[in-house]
Amino acid sequence: MQAARELFPANDGEGASFRRPLTPEEADRLPHIHRLLLGYFGEQKPREPWDPLSQFIYSLLSSRTKTETTYAVVRHLRERFGTWENLRDASLAEIEDAIRDVSFPEQKAVQLKASLEGITQRYGSLTLDFLARYRTDKIRAWLEQFPGVGSKTSAAVVNFSTLRRRAMCVDSHHLRVTQRLGLTPRADAATTEERLMRLVPETWSAEMLDEHHQLIKKLGQTICTFSEPKCGECPLLKICPYGLKQPSRKVGVE
Repeated sequence: MQAARELFPANDGEGASFRRPLTPEEADRLPHIHRLLLGYFGEQKPREPWDPLSQFIYSLLSSRTKTETTYAVVRHLRERFGTWENLRDASLAEIEDAIRDVSFPEQKAVQLKASLEGITQRYGSLTLDFLARYRTDKIRAWLEQFPGVGSKTSAAVVNFSTLRRRAMCVDSHHLRVTQRLGLTPRADAATTEERLMRLVPETWSAEMLDEHHQLIKKLGQTICTFSEPKCGECPLLKICPYGLKQPSRKVGVE
């Protein structure tokens, strides 16, 4: 495949590249990236999916917070409150104290309590297992009505949980990597996911999309970092317009 060019050139009309049929080269872009990352990082450990509500809570708390910190906070919530119903019924002060290690705990406490109460009010009990009966787009629209829930959180719930639906969770690492690769222009997570999903082969399962997310995230955490990216070490350097322009370290896009 041709190396290092913008898949969505800046001079295209709005939506032009997004809507036209993919060329064979473009159709192989994500699979090629996936193969290169697998060759570099190896196969990722399969996720042991949580139930949708537990994944919802984790994802809501995870924004701008390290993975290990979020896992520790979720474990602490289980130990401290016993059930998610007890967490829902706790005071804001109790919840904020329990999640104090994540970023923006005051804001997330409000969002978490309101979301858990909202789920209960709308469904009659505190569970998201019922979502398995619905189409993925309906599930995501339903989830995104709650405070603090955007495309990243809804994608994580449908893809990472036992729902196991096709979706791509686009976090800050994913945004940075895909922009540098020229896969997407600068855009928010929802628009980026929409454009990337158009490049995802129909044969990719929910589990493979999960693995792709893990590989891109690992690249963003270890090599394609926000500041001082290690472009010379990157397995994608030969197909990365950004990397090929860097003689040394550069500060890139968020």
